[in-house]
Amino acid sequence: MSGRLQGKLAVITGAASGIGEVCARLFVAEGAQVVLTDLNVEAGEAVAASLGAQACFLRQDVSDPQSWDALAAYLVERGSGLDVLVNNAGVLLKANIEDESLDQWHKLLRINADSVFLGTRMAVRLMKDSGGGSIVNISSLAALLGLEDYVAYSASKGAVAALSRAVAVHCRKHKYRIRCNSVHPDGVMTPMTLGGYPKGMDPSAFTIDADPMNRMCLPGDVANAVLYLASDESRAINGIEMRVDSGQAVMGI
Repeated sequence: MSGRLQGKLAVITGAASGIGEVCARLFVAEGAQVVLTDLNVEAGEAVAASLGAQACFLRQDVSDPQSWDALAAYLVERGSGLDVLVNNAGVLLKANIEDESLDQWHKLLRINADSVFLGTRMAVRLMKDSGGGSIVNISSLAALLGLEDYVAYSASKGAVAALSRAVAVHCRKHKYRIRCNSVHPDGVMTPMTLGGYPKGMDPSAFTIDADPMNRMCLPGDVANAVLYLASDESRAINGIEMRVDSGQAVMGI
């Protein structure tokens, strides 16, 4: 590895598995100190332990404002600043506009959108007086296209994209040197998405490795995009929606 994040401190939410875990491993390999957060303590601690002294784990409910206050206090006490925040934690629940319940709507908005607002607000407050940084918010292709069976999920991820644009403009106008971008995966082979496959079916048959016309990619494909946006290589990239979708958006769903 080339040390693309050497000397930087990164926080990655939802880092006990899936995209978050792969991002954490890639960031550490590129020289970053990484704080992993998740509700799954056992898995999160195991991932952090496997990464050695460059990583630590904190239990966090990303929808709870107090958990963000506690994380901010930890970072301030640590005294190492914050260079990168990856708002990755989220849930996927299926329902169309006729079947969606208000409770599920609220749950998706709370976990997928409120968490990104809270995390981004914390990051801006910490980064603005310490030379800046990069905020990478994991959205979805569902934020950009119409997915009728995922109405609340699409709305929550659309909020992430719109928030990211607004924050990018705010930080630029205030000359904070804070960049804020959103990443929009389509099908990614993670524990969250694998639950939707029928038993006995091999999900790998639907990956771009099996057929370039397929939609599913691997978490590492998304993590590589996140790494680029987190690194100084993308210092002139601000307020974009980066699609990691194997060309699905330009083909049409």
